[in-house]
Amino acid sequence: MNHPRFTPEFKEEAVHQVVDRGYSVAEVSERLGVSTHSLYKWVKAIKPDNTDEHAADLLAGKTEILKLKSRSSELKRSATF
Repeated sequence: MNHPRFTPEFKEEAVHQVVDRGYSVAEVSERLGVSTHSLYKWVKAIKPDNTDEHAADLLAGKTEILKLKSRSSELKRSATF
């Protein structure tokens, strides 16, 4: 089965319609003649799911805050003596 090839510009515009303009994947895929599967793949490729990266950043930030709070408490205790 021969699959049609789409240019990067075509894919970018299709993703733009979903991500930026708020059209549904089903609507854009039907209008442009692209499978919903392909469109979902393009959206993921251009706008990857960064849940793990985001969680790691939050954890690192929380760890830093806890360290700073601990250090602040130490400094306050040493200043009172």
